[in-house]
Amino acid sequence: QVQLVESGGGLVQFGGSLRLSCAASGFTLDRYAIGWFRQAPGKEREGVSCISSSDGTTYYADSVKGRFTISRDNVKNTVYLQMNRLKPEDTAVYYCATDTRRQYGSGCPEAVDEYDYWGQGTQVTVSS
Repeated sequence: QVQLVESGGGLVQFGGSLRLSCAASGFTLDRYAIGWFRQAPGKEREGVSCISSSDGTTYYADSVKGRFTISRDNVKNTVYLQMNRLKPEDTAVYYCATDTRRQYGSGCPEAVDEYDYWGQGTQVTVSS
């Protein structure tokens, strides 16, 4: 059974750091692209970062470039999102997701509805 479980969220001050984890079970995550998304209250879910399966290419939203880093540990079957220099506008529920229909696909799916499995989310709150 495919499952994604996020952890690592919390309350942090402006300028602080957090590392989110996305632990996968039921599948080998380096065969599929893994994306991080976030959703703030009253806003649509938006893509934050993604790591492709084929060559580990990483992608970032402009709003987080230079501050966030996505990485993958194939031994632990886990993807991480290191978030530095956090801002209040980063406050949201963060989700990881995968598209199990595209094994070893190039690049990353861009649209939310291209991902078929999602974690339950982890809350990140950045105080000013």
